[in-house]
Amino acid sequence: MKPRIKVLDTTLRDGEQMPGLALSPEQKLEIAVALDELGVDIIEAGSAIVSEGEREALKRIVRQGLKAEICSFSRGVKEDIEAALSCEVDSVHLVLPTSDIHLRYKLRKSRSQLKEMAREACRYALDHGLTVELSAEDGTRTDPQFLKEFFSVGKEEGVQRLCVCDTVGVMTPDRIQQLFSDLAGSFDLPLSVHCHDDFGMATANTVSAVRGGAREVHVTVNGLGERAGNASLEEVVMALHYFHGFRTGIRFRKLYQTSRLVERLTGVPVPPNKAIVGDNAFSHESGIHTHGVLRFPGTYEPLSPELVGHHRRLVLGKHAGSKSVEKELREMGLRPTRDQLREITKQLKALADKGKRITDADIRAIAEHVVGKLPAEKKVVEIKEIIVNTGNTITPTASVRLLVRGKERVGSSVGVGPVDAAINAIRNSLSEVHGLKLKEYHLDAITGGSDALAEVTVKLEDERGNLYISKGVKEDVVLASVEAMVNGINKYFLRKG
Repeated sequence: MKPRIKVLDTTLRDGEQMPGLALSPEQKLEIAVALDELGVDIIEAGSAIVSEGEREALKRIVRQGLKAEICSFSRGVKEDIEAALSCEVDSVHLVLPTSDIHLRYKLRKSRSQLKEMAREACRYALDHGLTVELSAEDGTRTDPQFLKEFFSVGKEEGVQRLCVCDTVGVMTPDRIQQLFSDLAGSFDLPLSVHCHDDFGMATANTVSAVRGGAREVHVTVNGLGERAGNASLEEVVMALHYFHGFRTGIRFRKLYQTSRLVERLTGVPVPPNKAIVGDNAFSHESGIHTHGVLRFPGTYEPLSPELVGHHRRLVLGKHAGSKSVEKELREMGLRPTRDQLREITKQLKALADKGKRITDADIRAIAEHVVGKLPAEKKVVEIKEIIVNTGNTITPTASVRLLVRGKERVGSSVGVGPVDAAINAIRNSLSEVHGLKLKEYHLDAITGGSDALAEVTVKLEDERGNLYISKGVKEDVVLASVEAMVNGINKYFLRKG
């Protein structure tokens, strides 16, 4: 049986250090509750020394009575530890820099001075009843022998956990696995790993550290954090589970909902291609892929989206095949014929070729339009060409060329606007429909943006009061209006026989 790996989530501390990100005490509490429900073992809820608001947030989270251990970040000074004690947290993440570059340029202390500083801080925190996780900042760039000397100080004082920080993300999986294997052979205390993503290696390094002997991982939801961020909680726990069979207390089905909560409260969007929780993580567009997924999801999905609380999505774009289009239409309650399905797929691909992202509303509008259209053999009127001129110094004019029962007709007219001019031009070319009145005209922009797909609905009424409702769907409002008008006229002719 593989050992159980503890999860320390630092979204509320290291994650919040992301430039431009600041959370209120109320928001921190909401995220802490969600993390507890997710099954996180330790919540690093902030750094008590930072501000009054930070202390208020820590106190609220402590008073919530969560199952998780509540931790405060602390430098190796009494002032930080006392601030943490005032918030009544369970533990401190006691962090001191150990690399020569940090000692020389930031701390300006010798190695022996640092060890004495660590000893005093550990003793003070432990004497006041706090659980202590002693952390080596920039530990992966620290001389390995001195790193052991530093941790030995903590062990002598009685700290409960030791942590190595890959502070600037410079490790590789093989090197960090070897480092933790070496440390695990030297210390009988639980080892933690804290990785940053400067080279995109945070998840791989964290997993490799566990393989080397780490028994606790430091992570953030959505990989939030300074610079390129921290190791991503959702990626790390799923990789540990899926590839290596390590157990955590994380409830996988809550991963997606927790990710979305953090996205909403922080205002930091999750990239669509983000592993596990991104919008595209279980989305398929290519006809080959969607066909395979419809037959058996495992063909193109390494794990089930339901496992992490996500959902599968078949995206319709220029790579889409008729199988995925048909599935989407069936879920909308539409049952097109084979010919209609081909026409809908053709129109969707044409729309995608223009660089538009196809939405469900686009699909429905095009599908309902195609399904509602008369078969070609029943059409009396077809549009061959339309030209519209408009501007702020000229009267809108329109010219149309139509086929009526196979014979060409042309017409032109003016109007108060381009749509009105186009409809008047159609009327002028069709003397048979002079008695047909335009009772209603309705325009919908299906999606946002100036290039939105336009859906025009018209209601025509003949001399006997019969109504003919029809639609037109195009990116151009004038063309959609003309199409809707001609579709209504064809319905009128069909009724007249």
